[in-house]
Amino acid sequence: MVRCFIGLGANLAQPITQLQQALVAIKALPNTKLVAASSFYGSKPMGPQDQPDYVNAVVAVDTTLTPLDLLNRLQQIEQQQGRQRKADRWGPRTLDLDILLYGQDILNSERLTIPHYGLSQREFVLYPLAEIAPELILPNGTVLQDLLTQVPKNGLCILCNSCS
Repeated sequence: MVRCFIGLGANLAQPITQLQQALVAIKALPNTKLVAASSFYGSKPMGPQDQPDYVNAVVAVDTTLTPLDLLNRLQQIEQQQGRQRKADRWGPRTLDLDILLYGQDILNSERLTIPHYGLSQREFVLYPLAEIAPELILPNGTVLQDLLTQVPKNGLCILCNSCS
């Protein structure tokens, strides 16, 4: 089993529901066990600002799936929940599932880059990741807690029942 971290994000079609449904689908993946899930966080969109705010989370799973098999299955979940891939890289979406880390592996292929290329700069990934893996050290030796001191929250907040 390999410990993997997956980023979840949505800003269309009831984003909280999208993430809840994604959690159920991730739990059902073969040879995979959901170990931890962060709180849901509200965040400002990257790229074009004329779109709704996002809801983000990070989950930890233990899996025997290969990185590409895991990617294929996550993309199936995205499609089942209405994801349409468009040229606009940071546009609105029903669901985005990104493999952030796959154990201590480093992979750079046409389809998949691990660690995720934006992991160390994105508050909506770092803070939820730190919630479930505060002692994490990235494959390049960077301590997650050190990254938190360099990346401001930029309005990121934990969603609660009264404010979601």
